[in-house]
Amino acid sequence: MVPPRQENPDDPHPARRRTARPVPGTARRAPRHPGPDGRDDGPLPALLQGYLDLSRAIKRVSIPRALSEKILLAVQEWLGCALCLAAHGAAARKLGLSENDITLARQGLSTDARETALIDLAVRLLAEPAAITDEDLAAVRAHGWTDRVLADVLGLVSLNHLTGAFNLLAGLEPTTESH
Repeated sequence: MVPPRQENPDDPHPARRRTARPVPGTARRAPRHPGPDGRDDGPLPALLQGYLDLSRAIKRVSIPRALSEKILLAVQEWLGCALCLAAHGAAARKLGLSENDITLARQGLSTDARETALIDLAVRLLAEPAAITDEDLAAVRAHGWTDRVLADVLGLVSLNHLTGAFNLLAGLEPTTESH
């Protein structure tokens, strides 16, 4: 049964006096985690809270979703996270990318030179960020990519590096259904 709406009589704004119904099974509090003994150890560690915040921020990137998936396929191929590759492959297919597009993306390529420049930058940000030169960035900008897009790529790479590393550390593998 869905809990009834709750009144908040202290809110001075009439439109906000009624709070949204909580989703069953969730709580309105800081995320928590178990300690080494299995008991509640308080709010999530700063790293996990930062991860969740970055994940929410990345949903607002300026890169088209299909291209984002191509970038993430290349990043996860480099990391070797099979679970992430399965998830991003499935997302790419849902967006209408062909098997050829997915295979090329996993190789850091695209049929579009402009996309390849951005995918290549993403993999280099992961694998060799100190080797990226001003000339490299100028070459990517010459394809029409803005500094905002370059920053968004860095965010995508960073979040997905964490995701892939967490999955690898935890030993997570794709299930038969996720292939």
